[in-house]
Amino acid sequence: MKAGSKLKSAVDDTEVLLVKAPAAGVLACGGAPMVAERTGERGPIDPAFAETTKMGKRYTDAAGTVEVLVIKPGAGSLSLDGVALQLKDAKPLPSSD
Repeated sequence: MKAGSKLKSAVDDTEVLLVKAPAAGVLACGGAPMVAERTGERGPIDPAFAETTKMGKRYTDAAGTVEVLVIKPGAGSLSLDGVALQLKDAKPLPSSD
């Protein structure tokens, strides 16, 4: 995986753009590894990873080793090596005083 790559979920409609790629690990959605191109039937979503992804939002891990931008939302949630990614908070703007 490298920054700028587009990945698709194998179990739902989620598509992401890698903003910051991890050195190693498996990026998954709905409990299944993400792929460059979908093939055939979609598998079932793991109930542990069934929170929806939100369009236009960035997700990251606690260590900040990966950051993805959701370009198409879906029913599964994102994870890296089995650990759920968190919605990245917006940076506060400085005061204009």
